[in-house]
Amino acid sequence: MTRGRGARRTKRGNGRRGRTGRALRLAATAVVALVVIVFLVVPIGFAAYASLPHNRAVGPPPAGFANVSLVTDDGVPLAAWYAPSRNGAAIVLVHGATDSRENVRAHASLLRDSGFGVLALDLRGHGMSGGHGNTFGWEGTHDVQAAVAYLQGQDGVRAIGGLGLSLGGEVLLGALNATPALGAVVSEGATYRSTAEYLALPGLDDLPHSWMPRLIYAATGLFTGNAPPVPIVDSIAGAPDVRLLLIASGQEPNEVAYNTRFAAVAGSRAQVWVVPDVGHTGALAGHPDEYGQQVPNFFRSALLARGLSGS
Repeated sequence: MTRGRGARRTKRGNGRRGRTGRALRLAATAVVALVVIVFLVVPIGFAAYASLPHNRAVGPPPAGFANVSLVTDDGVPLAAWYAPSRNGAAIVLVHGATDSRENVRAHASLLRDSGFGVLALDLRGHGMSGGHGNTFGWEGTHDVQAAVAYLQGQDGVRAIGGLGLSLGGEVLLGALNATPALGAVVSEGATYRSTAEYLALPGLDDLPHSWMPRLIYAATGLFTGNAPPVPIVDSIAGAPDVRLLLIASGQEPNEVAYNTRFAAVAGSRAQVWVVPDVGHTGALAGHPDEYGQQVPNFFRSALLARGLSGS
């Protein structure tokens, strides 16, 4: 009888150890699955989403604008709104990732009301433009150059600038060294759109910091067939005559850090406006009066007072 009770206790102990072992194996499997999801599935899924086109209908143009179309040098049709210049300068207006010119309607009206010509375009793969998707704007220089060429053909345009939000700012800054007709750029909320641009700040090149962006951008290149563009800091350095107004949200430390870095490369030709109480690209909505003074005055000083030709 004693042996029987001991055998039963041994079986119960073995059962508990077996259940504990199974629980540990399940926990280890769950941890491995979580690591795979976080460090592989999520970044690759994000890259796949970024490689899709984000086309959508756009409403009627704002007052004073007309629908126009243009074609890039690599054959992509772009849709845009255009308002003629009344002061001799015109601005290329570029929206953020997955957005369209619909999302910069207020900026377009502000610039037009200030006397500037405005070409608000849908980037390729966005809005009503053609082309495949790449929400990092790796081929955006073609789009900016097409917009500038369009403005150069318009009556009364002597100087050309650009205003971009988020991705739009990154695309404009990244196009500077290849688009000499751009004399001034206002960029709000720009940070990075490739591994090289991510690494523009010191201390980010170790694997724990850079694994996810490295994988996202590598996967994006595979999905789209695009190569990453010239890094923003190199583009800024290659356009030494361009004036910059760099706007960053004080609630987004990355924006402040990257735009401070861009300004350091540009030197005295760059201004940084940190808006402390707004989120990403919220400067106009949060401070309409100040924005309505600062941005038009910057363009007047950078383009009209300097008498740039836009050619």
